[in-house]
Amino acid sequence: MGVTVDAIRKRITRGTIPHEKGEDGRVWVVLDTDQATSSNVRDSDQPQSATDALISQMQDRIASLERQLDQEREANREHRRLLLRALERIPPQLEARESPQIVEEEPERAEPHPTTGGSQEGARRSWWRRMFGR
Repeated sequence: MGVTVDAIRKRITRGTIPHEKGEDGRVWVVLDTDQATSSNVRDSDQPQSATDALISQMQDRIASLERQLDQEREANREHRRLLLRALERIPPQLEARESPQIVEEEPERAEPHPTTGGSQEGARRSWWRRMFGR
C-alpha cells in the first residue's frame, strides 16, 4: 500500500479505513484490490501535487547547495595554493633570523639563556631538546 504501520493504525482510530476486530482482539484491515482507489490513498493530508512541488523544491535547493559547496571547495583549494606559494618565497635567512627572537620570548624554558656572548647552539636546537636537555 505504500504507507506505514502507524498511518494504518491512525486511520483505524479515525475510522477512515475499513477494518474488523477479531474475537482475540486483533484488528483485520480490509484491503481493496481495485488499483484506482488504492493509488489515491496517501499517508499525508497534502494533495499529491503539493507534495511533488515540495519534493521538487527541496531537490532544487539541494542542487543549489551542492553547487555552492563545490565553489567553496574550489576557492579553498586556490587559497591553499596561494598560501603555499607565499610561504615558499620566504627566504631561509629570514626564518633563521626570526627563530632566536621566538626562543627568547618563550616564558617557560628549562635552561636559562646566557647573557654573555656565548655560542648560539641553544637557538639551533629544537624546543624538545632544550626542554629535556638532550
